[in-house]
Amino acid sequence: MTQTAADLRTTPFALTTPQKRTLHGILDLPDAAAFAPPWPTVVVCHGFKGFMEWGFFPYVAELLAQRGFASVRFNFSGAGMQPGDERVTDLAAFRDDSYSRELEDLLAVLDALGEEPTGNSENGGELADERLDLSRLGLFGHSRGGGAVLLAAAHRDWAAHVKALVTWASIAYVDRWSEDEKARWHMHGTTRVVNGRTGQELPLGLGLLEDVETNRLKLDLEAAAGRRTAPWLLVHGADDESVALAEGERLDAAASGEHELHVVKGAGHTYGAVHPFAGPTPHLTEALNATQTWFRRHLTDAA
Repeated sequence: MTQTAADLRTTPFALTTPQKRTLHGILDLPDAAAFAPPWPTVVVCHGFKGFMEWGFFPYVAELLAQRGFASVRFNFSGAGMQPGDERVTDLAAFRDDSYSRELEDLLAVLDALGEEPTGNSENGGELADERLDLSRLGLFGHSRGGGAVLLAAAHRDWAAHVKALVTWASIAYVDRWSEDEKARWHMHGTTRVVNGRTGQELPLGLGLLEDVETNRLKLDLEAAAGRRTAPWLLVHGADDESVALAEGERLDAAASGEHELHVVKGAGHTYGAVHPFAGPTPHLTEALNATQTWFRRHLTDAA
């Protein structure tokens, strides 16, 4: 099959974190004939039970490229999925995931891009590309991925380097279980969740719960909202069934500096998008328009 120009601007990559985990990702680039490099760059993070090829993520990356942004999307190591997978194939990786592990993965990607290595990656700069302008760095995350990018934007080594932040349906806190649920989890050493899309029953190990209980200060998302300095757009559906709008309002109230809460009326957790992707909905289009406007305002000279 002949590769199109768009195919040639989409490049897969793999990198190894200092914890010896392999991260698989995709670099989506603009058309150099339309947008002269170096390009502002946006790192894209999926949420819980998500992956870089789910639903709207390829569409988000394509839209950003069409607007002159390079984007870097990847699977968190705890997603338990390889490129092309439709189901979790590495149940052990999914079981062993945690919020701290996801932050480590994200910081390793940032290090690999090569702007200001934080020491979290053994191979700092391995994704470095002179066409990527890391002085114009943006972060984008959905749901639990929104929490990850918020923590990275507030991280002592990266706060000054992140120039724009966009979260969709971000969680506002990491402790999301009742006391009874946590007691049973401790008793059995594991708990299970069901992937509503595939029906697959997935294990969650005790490491996730212990991470929440022992790293409350590090994982405090409302505190991170106050520490981060990057201009921040919070997009949230008014009818989000998974992460209630009240969580977006909590983050908005805790945020310092330039920030804006954009509520999409009638929208749910994924703004009407499904997997396989069936095209943009009006709710998704509204979220996308607000997002690209924010990144253009803060990462380019165009408003």
